[in-house]
Amino acid sequence: MAPILDIKNLYKNYGPVEVLKDINVAIEPGDFLVLVGPSGCGKSTLLNCIAGLEDITSGTISIDGRDMTHVSPKDRDIAMVFQSYALYPTMSVAKNITFGMKVRGVDAATQAEKLEKVAGQLQIEPLLNRRPGQLSGGQRQRVAMGRALVRDPKLFLFDEPLSNLDAKLRVEMRSEIKKLHHNLGATMVYVTHDQIEAMTLATKIVVMKGGIVQQIGSPAEIYNHPANLFVADFMGSPAMNLIPARAKKNGDGTKIEIARSNGAPLVLTDHHATDLPEDVILGLRPEDIAEAGFRAGEDVQEAECLIDMVEPAGADTYVVSELGGKQVTARLHAETKAQAGVPLDLAFDLAKVSYFEPGTGERLN
Repeated sequence: MAPILDIKNLYKNYGPVEVLKDINVAIEPGDFLVLVGPSGCGKSTLLNCIAGLEDITSGTISIDGRDMTHVSPKDRDIAMVFQSYALYPTMSVAKNITFGMKVRGVDAATQAEKLEKVAGQLQIEPLLNRRPGQLSGGQRQRVAMGRALVRDPKLFLFDEPLSNLDAKLRVEMRSEIKKLHHNLGATMVYVTHDQIEAMTLATKIVVMKGGIVQQIGSPAEIYNHPANLFVADFMGSPAMNLIPARAKKNGDGTKIEIARSNGAPLVLTDHHATDLPEDVILGLRPEDIAEAGFRAGEDVQEAECLIDMVEPAGADTYVVSELGGKQVTARLHAETKAQAGVPLDLAFDLAKVSYFEPGTGERLN
């Protein structure tokens, strides 16, 4: 299957400043691509380049097999949903949604038919005669999406569409967008700085930093096998524990030694790790450190750790212990008896471990 969006060797400069550096991304029809990264990483600029709102310095952008690099935005067969909604305040919801079709000379009967269909999909039929000023943030967001949907484009582009909504509404709208993607089978490119949003919505994630793609993969690949320290730290909440350690090969595997300020080092044996340099950074997600007795498997190793802090969080309790000079978080069950200042046996699941090179930050396993 040919990619619906194919970006090759894309560079974008503002004068001498390189904002995007050698971007290569391709997605299939029906994919939900999420561009994620901290503020200023270039994700919105990349979206604007796909839309044709920004000229690129070099490289190519193809949509459905056609080179669109120098084609104007209106001829790219895309629809964009902005953070600000960009609705016409003096027009009714119905007119906001049909305005683009009217400008393009679509006949009134087709306009009415498409409006009815989209209003049903988004459940905004009762709002059609209202004006944007009479709507809540979530309702305005639906109208902005409706305006994009009636175009039936090759690509939907979303630029942080939920960042103006409160937390509860964001979760609801996230579900709406996911459902919409599922029902329409549409291809979507979505920009966010919220990694939970990225993990929830995407079929494919592009993690960016400083205008450079750090990793491209499915949510599971990005979460379980981060390509470097930046991705490991950025994706996941709470973030992955990144613990400085020393690796020493011995007969049946590699001994991983982690310094502790309050006594002897913590020593774990990884039976699968080979060829690690002496200095490594060990990465383990909080859910891969459990209370002893609650995790079984040949790669699970237990060790006593002094608990510094206990944070109840409803269904889970997070406990923090100092290892390798870092605050290390473990995710325990809600009924744990863990107490601050009291040692507790923790189980480390080395089947889930990631190792990183301290200097370059690159993944080693």
